[in-house]
Amino acid sequence: MKRGLVLRRIAAIPLTVLAVGATLSAAQAADNKKQFKYQDKPGPNGAKCVGCRFFKKPNACTIVHGKISPNGWCIAWAK
Repeated sequence: MKRGLVLRRIAAIPLTVLAVGATLSAAQAADNKKQFKYQDKPGPNGAKCVGCRFFKKPNACTIVHGKISPNGWCIAWAK
């Protein structure tokens, strides 16, 4: 009886590790503004999100997650 319980607990370890890893990945993916060095002001040479090919009106981006400013900028900016 004890052996069966031990085996079930051992078998559950990889599932627990996967669940924790998936949670961390989702949390990191939810806020990637730091990764792309997003800022709410224009970048070099006046580059703004509104002029980027990844910008989605009115205040979103296909790369940077969450609400962004049309006047902002990040390192993924592309004309």
